[in-house]
Amino acid sequence: MAPRYLHTMVRVKDLDKTIAFFELLGLKETRRHDSEAGRFSLIFMAAEGQEECPVELTYNWDGDDGLPSDGRHFGHLAYAVDNIYETCQVLMDNGVTINRPPRDGHMAFVRSPDNISIELLQAGDSLPAAEPWASMENIGHW
Repeated sequence: MAPRYLHTMVRVKDLDKTIAFFELLGLKETRRHDSEAGRFSLIFMAAEGQEECPVELTYNWDGDDGLPSDGRHFGHLAYAVDNIYETCQVLMDNGVTINRPPRDGHMAFVRSPDNISIELLQAGDSLPAAEPWASMENIGHW
């Protein structure tokens, strides 16, 4: 039997901001586990129809001093989107920094409130280059 993808786990510092960020991407909470004894919460979020591919948000109630400050200890999450320009505009309108704009109509990188790198890829063929995106510079590393 081949391995089967289960989820990607990320530790978060501000659960409410992180949930709001993933909701902007179109993900919904699919399940939650709150451990009173362990003093943590696990929140699973996934795109509709892709509940088998969730991101697990791990939140330690008493803080997480061990969380790396750059949040890049695992790489990035990747999602295909129907319209990369519209998705990036919604995110930008809601205060999300676009680190690598979708200049080519194909790929962009954004950061969550916990500095987690999110790769956005245009589903299907790339869209034609369009302004203002085509002339935007990178803001940070992805």
